[in-house]
Formats: sequence, C-alpha cells, structure tokens
Amino acid sequence: MKDTIRLLYTGRSRRAKRFRYALLAFDAITIVFFVITAPLPLTRELLIVDAVLGVLILADLLARFWISTNRPRLLRQAYVIGDLIVLASLVLAPFFGQTLAALRVLRALRLLHSYHVLRDLRRDNRFFRLHEDAIVAAVNLFVFIVLMTSLVFYLRAGDEPGLDSYIDALYFTVATLTTTGFGDIVMISSGGKLLSVVIMIVGVALFIRLARAIFAPAKIKYKCPECGLNRHDPDAIHCKHCGHDLKIETEGNDA
Repeated sequence: MKDTIRLLYTGRSRRAKRFRYALLAFDAITIVFFVITAPLPLTRELLIVDAVLGVLILADLLARFWISTNRPRLLRQAYVIGDLIVLASLVLAPFFGQTLAALRVLRALRLLHSYHVLRDLRRDNRFFRLHEDAIVAAVNLFVFIVLMTSLVFYLRAGDEPGLDSYIDALYFTVATLTTTGFGDIVMISSGGKLLSVVIMIVGVALFIRLARAIFAPAKIKYKCPECGLNRHDPDAIHCKHCGHDLKIETEGNDA
C-alpha cells in the first residue's frame, strides 16, 4: 500500500498525474473557500465543512509524511508548517470562533511547492512550458496578496480610517504594492505603517518580477537536442553547455 501511495504522489503514470492534478484543484478550492469564509460568522454548517476539509488536509499530510524519505526535512517545509497551522486553527474554531480564521489563508503556501505537478505541467502543457516563469511569478504574487490582505483585514480593520471590510483590505494591499497610493485608505498607527512597509518592499519586488517575466524574460524555454539544457538566452544560437546549434523560434523583427 505504501508503494501504491508513493507512486500516486511521485509516479509518472497517467493515474498519478490525474491524482496530482486533483490535489492541485483541491488546494485551490480550499484556499478560495478559506478566503471567502474567513470574514463570515461561524455557523454549524461552516463548522461541518471545515471539519471535512480538515480531515482531507490531514490525510494528505499523513500520506506525504508516510512516504517521505526525509521526514525532518519535510516538516521544515513552509507549506507543511502552514498546513499544520491551518489544521490547528480548524481544531480550535469551536472554542475561538473566527478569531483564528486569518491563519487559514496560510493554506495558500501549498501553491508555492508542488514539484511533481510542475513537472507534469512542463511535460503535458506547451503553454506552461513557454510561460513557466510568468505563471510561477503570478502565483507567487497571488499568494502574497492573499496573505497580506488577510493580515491587513484581521490586524487593522476597524482601527484604521476607511478600512472596514475584506474588500477594503484587498484594495489597500493592491494599491500599496503597486505604489498607486490613492490615499483614501491610509495607515496611521505604527503597526499599520510597518505592515505597509512590508507590503511595499516585498510586493513591489514580486510585481516587478512578474512584469519582467512577461515583458522581458531573462531566459526562454527550449530543450537542447544534444544535452537537454532547457533554459537559454532569447538570442542564443549555440547551447552554452555543449555548444550544439540551437534553432529557437522567435517572432522576428519587421523593422
């Protein structure tokens, strides 16, 4: 049974790939669900759904731990720590209500680490192969926006002028990380200002990285037929690793 589970998580069969894509879809659904329900009052129905999701997340973690060849390293991974915090917040929900709901958005860290899914996408999806850097940069930016929006809402909502809802927090986060700064929502407390500094420093870096990946990629994807190196300069005519001739397709220049 252990070998069967390991093959589902790490194998290359069609069944394993479908399983990993299903896990990716589950991760995305749980992230959206936790973001949407975090501001809502805790009800019996919500507790039931939280319990079901918690069982599934725990089962996934236990399976990964069981098949892992380096369990201490696995426990140090950011997405594993995030899932453990999410599970703790779900267990404590009946006692603390939605007080800890903001912690559940740490589930978004799962999107940052899915090596085998990335490998599947590189093999199966040409669009992903061509735009991998931009897609990964977009995911990183999305995760950061979700996390920071939740922090802004749960730490500062009601204490800062104009910051009353989750939409206000999202609006403030995006306006801050893009340096738009309309000024209709501002942080006046020391804690709020420090949070704004973090959003600006990290957010601007992630935003610039995404823009560069879209408009001026440093490397492009093209597999060398000789040595297999798959990242080259956009204007490369020879592989830097083995010197083999490359025939990278470009859009040309009409000028």
